[in-house]
Amino acid sequence: MTQRTPKVTVRRNRTLDLVSALVKGVVAAGLGLGSLTVLVMVVWISSPYPDSGPGGALRAAAGLWLLAHGAGLVRPDTLSGVPAPVGMVPLLLVLGPVWLAHRAARDAAEPQEELLEGARDGAAGPSRAGAFCAVTAGYLLVVAGAAAYARGGPLYPDPETLAFPVAVLVAGAAAAGVWTAAGRPFGPAPSWSPLAVQEAVARTLFRRRAEAAFRSAAAGLTMLLGGGALLVAVALGRNAGAAQDAFLGLAGDWSGRVAVLLLAAALVPNAALWGAAYGLGPGFSLGTGATATPLGLDGTPALPRFPLLAAVPDQGAGTLPNWAALAVPVAAALAVAWFVVRRAAPADAPPARAWSPRETVLVTLLAALGCGVGTALLTAVAGGPIGTGALSAFGPVWWLTGPAALVWTAVIGVPAALLMRLWRLRTPGWAWRRDVPEADEVPVAEADAEEAEEEEGEEGEGDGAGRPRRWWAPWRGRRATAGEDGAAGPGGPASPASSSVPSPAAASGFEPYDFLPTDPWHEKGGPWHGKETREARWASLKQGSGGLMADFPADRTADRADQADRADPVPDRRAADPDGPRATP
Repeated sequence: MTQRTPKVTVRRNRTLDLVSALVKGVVAAGLGLGSLTVLVMVVWISSPYPDSGPGGALRAAAGLWLLAHGAGLVRPDTLSGVPAPVGMVPLLLVLGPVWLAHRAARDAAEPQEELLEGARDGAAGPSRAGAFCAVTAGYLLVVAGAAAYARGGPLYPDPETLAFPVAVLVAGAAAAGVWTAAGRPFGPAPSWSPLAVQEAVARTLFRRRAEAAFRSAAAGLTMLLGGGALLVAVALGRNAGAAQDAFLGLAGDWSGRVAVLLLAAALVPNAALWGAAYGLGPGFSLGTGATATPLGLDGTPALPRFPLLAAVPDQGAGTLPNWAALAVPVAAALAVAWFVVRRAAPADAPPARAWSPRETVLVTLLAALGCGVGTALLTAVAGGPIGTGALSAFGPVWWLTGPAALVWTAVIGVPAALLMRLWRLRTPGWAWRRDVPEADEVPVAEADAEEAEEEEGEEGEGDGAGRPRRWWAPWRGRRATAGEDGAAGPGGPASPASSSVPSPAAASGFEPYDFLPTDPWHEKGGPWHGKETREARWASLKQGSGGLMADFPADRTADRADQADRADPVPDRRAADPDGPRATP
């Protein structure tokens, strides 16, 4: 009788996990291909005059799915007989394949409860590298099958573009999924990197500065995209008639119009990037002989008939509305500066915790570099050839748009960040008076130590009353802090100790209890032992007791008190301690 060793069991479990990751990659690619195929088949079935049979529609769907991964397509059926390339990728279609590949790799690399329970037996699941390779390989198997099936169709892929950028896009999405499953760690640096880089990545402050630069670059890029989309929307509103004519002229039946509408929706992110490139200055190409910039449209554009192209400016020199597009990169640079200053000088924090001007400048420059690189990468896929001859160059030029974004955000963002830092570090209130002492500040060494230990999260910022801080009211936190030292609160009057103006009572030596009577309250002849006062006290106690006190007359209680005083051998005991124990007769 044979028995399997633990090593054989572990190897078998790991092999099964790798096969499962491979299947997850195949399923992710199949979901994307199937959803797009269903959409294409619905349009083909509803079309009253289809150009080909179901085989041609399925091959066209496979070609469009590969186009969503960045593959270049070739259209063989042209009027001139020369195959025409289609290199413009609808960016909205890219979101589906990227998300599916990312999710498959994350699920394959994420430890499950069964794997955690079996980790003691050695079945800890596939490694991160194994999950990445398995998911990528499974996804690329479907890509290869779709490319082979699409050959001979109305849109077949260019074999040279299957390795780059299709395989690179799939691998990048899978790597991001594995990184997410690992908790998005930042570091350690690779062993082959320089020692200075490894030491810098190991520092907590370096990681926080890098995170601040990345978020600021993302904010600037988002502002560029939003501004470009706004420019396109305004231009389409001004030329709504031309856009409507182009939309109605492309298709006469409702199924064709739905297809044109879906294609226009998929190209909306491309139009936003075109608008951003126009605002940055380099503009975009409308063929090999025409370029549109804020200064004007030079040359003769080769424009196909499409609704989104109605937003292209007219020929001639630019006017004031065209020059207003330059406000887009200015807004992006201010967004980068604002997000940097939020970390460089947090609101209501001591000045010792703020970054130095040198650190602020370096982080802003790093964010500007990230914004420029992101803009160049996005504009590289936002355009491309859509034909031969004049249509071989169509869209923004990435090697001009990226440096333009870098220059705009660096030239405007660095001074803006320094000015915002000075504004946040100013001393508000009465601090300009020389007779008011400055508030105590945290030493620089303690501030650096606390900064290294604490997280610089912006979610928990707020004043003492529970309200979030706002950039237009930076004094809220200071009022709440002053309330701990003696102020009544954010809405109440401040105490004399927390006020910056000295009160006249403090200067005159005012004592708060000098108006009290100097006679002792426990004297026999005082008002405290009077009959009326005693009766009033007794009535109040009886009313508050709820009927628990006996109905004794007040004079009888007074007589008992007088008898106790006569029986006390020490006359001054009650005067020294009126609330102490009575003498026992």
